[in-house]
Amino acid sequence: MSKDLVIALAGNPNCGKTSMFNELTGAKQHVGNWPGVTVEKKEGTLKFEGRNLTVVDLPGTYSLGAYSEDEVVACNFILKDKPDVVINVIDSTNLERNLYLTMQLLETGAKVILALNMADEAKKKNIQINVKELSKQLNLTIIPTVAPRGEGIKELMREAIKLSEKDKSSVYKVDYGKDIEKEIGSIKEAMSQNAATLEYPAEWAALRLLENDEYIMKYISAQEDGEKINNKVGKSIERLISAIGYEPDTFIIDKRYEAISDATKNCVKKEEITEETTSDKIDKIVTNKWLGIPIFGLIMFFMYQISISFGNGFLGGILGDGMDALGQFLGSTLASIGAPKLLVSFVTDGLIGGVGSVIVFMPMILTMYFLMSLLEDSGYMSRAAYVMDKLMSSVGLHGKTAIALILSSGCAVSGIMSTRTLESKKDRMIAILISPFMSCPARLVVYGVFVAAFFADKKVGIFNEGGLIIFLLYVLGIVVAILMGKFYSKKVFKGDTSYFIMELPPYRLPTAKSIFVHMWEKSQHFLTRAGTIILGVVVIVWALSNLPFGVEAGSQHSILGIIGTFIAPVFAPAGFGNWQSGVALITGFAAKEAVIGTLGTIYGVAEGPHLIGAIQQAFTPLTALSFMVMTLLYVPCVATIGTIKKETNSTKWAVVSAVVSCLIGWVGAVLVFQIGTLLGFK
Repeated sequence: MSKDLVIALAGNPNCGKTSMFNELTGAKQHVGNWPGVTVEKKEGTLKFEGRNLTVVDLPGTYSLGAYSEDEVVACNFILKDKPDVVINVIDSTNLERNLYLTMQLLETGAKVILALNMADEAKKKNIQINVKELSKQLNLTIIPTVAPRGEGIKELMREAIKLSEKDKSSVYKVDYGKDIEKEIGSIKEAMSQNAATLEYPAEWAALRLLENDEYIMKYISAQEDGEKINNKVGKSIERLISAIGYEPDTFIIDKRYEAISDATKNCVKKEEITEETTSDKIDKIVTNKWLGIPIFGLIMFFMYQISISFGNGFLGGILGDGMDALGQFLGSTLASIGAPKLLVSFVTDGLIGGVGSVIVFMPMILTMYFLMSLLEDSGYMSRAAYVMDKLMSSVGLHGKTAIALILSSGCAVSGIMSTRTLESKKDRMIAILISPFMSCPARLVVYGVFVAAFFADKKVGIFNEGGLIIFLLYVLGIVVAILMGKFYSKKVFKGDTSYFIMELPPYRLPTAKSIFVHMWEKSQHFLTRAGTIILGVVVIVWALSNLPFGVEAGSQHSILGIIGTFIAPVFAPAGFGNWQSGVALITGFAAKEAVIGTLGTIYGVAEGPHLIGAIQQAFTPLTALSFMVMTLLYVPCVATIGTIKKETNSTKWAVVSAVVSCLIGWVGAVLVFQIGTLLGFK
């Protein structure tokens, strides 16, 4: 019987690795975290010619140098988990640079096969690659591929399976010269007593030690005779400096690039293109120093306009009517069979009124993620990060902070996790602490209800007023994040800001399959929360609104009402000092969608099934606006706070983030209400 195989995908960022992963696995994907770290782990499965294959998408990285958590994860998976085959996905248009990672992969002893991806783009750029000769030079199987169109994928998988069946791959080896090889042998000998416990190949570890790899040095220090080995390494480095004239880590890097040059010099021909590419022409406009940020703003503006008008207005209205009809049907059915009133109340007011009030916003979330996936797959989001870098730099923040903020508009957890690529502790801490101020889809659910209640049918010119308000909330989140970043940079965290270097991929026409896979992958997180966290919150809220027994359900005299009444005065200066709002904001600590689930449960019990109508009675347009500002800025969800604690390895900073954001949210909401009142708004 053919055994199941584990195949790892490794490659540089923007090499098309994710497109290949989606093409291979489709919807059969699982996203989690690597054990012990918060780096996203993506796994997928497929059946190919009778084989069950598990495909693991390793984090995109330029090297296995263990300078960031991404690199540590990729390196450890290959060396410790030992996948059957590593498919190294290469960008055909940047062959020499991509092959640096290939050299390091070969040094691990893994069975490697090259996927020469983006073969179509190389052809457009008049880059001719002699695949047969390059394969001979590197002693590797090389398959040209175009991942989004599925070209070469079947052949790649067949060759990967063949490679897995070989006893041992014949490995291409970089010639580092007799001096380096001699010191590698000396260090290997020093490590021989630890051979039984060493998790890494001795030769590979010795080479990494000569490159001053801090991660491996710490690992060796923890071993028996670790100090003795590191002393040996220090002496080896001194001898090599004396022999070759400079640091061995630089020498080793040079030798790898020299080997790449030798392997490719007769295999690659490039005809210089004098005319501008389409990507260059577009970039002249979208990355222009004057037009870049306004264009990014317009794109975000229209994204929210479409999400509100189409997703929330049209599709959301259809689903909302369906949920109302379902609630009435279940209520009348349960009543007709003599079900207890408490059960009827739980189903109609608790489940339908609570969870249902969140589910109706699924079309809006799907629409927004569809548009975001379109922007990501086309290559525009990289330009957005580049454009935002100029704004970040002007206030003393690292350019990659822009990436964290953009990703946080999808989910703050993803944005915070992206900061692991920042090498400076100062830059990383600032990016982590300001990312939660961005509007995420969970907050969008809250905005959607209040916009539907007060601003849905109003226009500002040809634009929907609700979409404009949500866009302005998005901008407010960016402004607050930048201001707080400036404050942290000047007053809390000391040190210089490091430089931001980013590769801009060429524009690509997104494929329908890729977009829908991305859209569903992100949206199912929303559904999962609705079925777990929000359901749990709704059940608790419903129970507390019906206790103690004998009180009117959902009244101010219930346990829920007493808690809300105690908190309400805090929010009175912001204009929403009713007990229902206080309770909803508390449950929002668990998940922002729970704010609406709570209001749906409370008003479903007390004031009928129509949440929008109940909100119109309890709020005014001005207090609705201040409530949305509070929702935007106050404490992020439990998952985000937990991620902050894990990423900073500190409970203190998680608490600081929660407390500071609550204060900022309260001040922001109070300012909106008080200034609005002074200006005569209702």
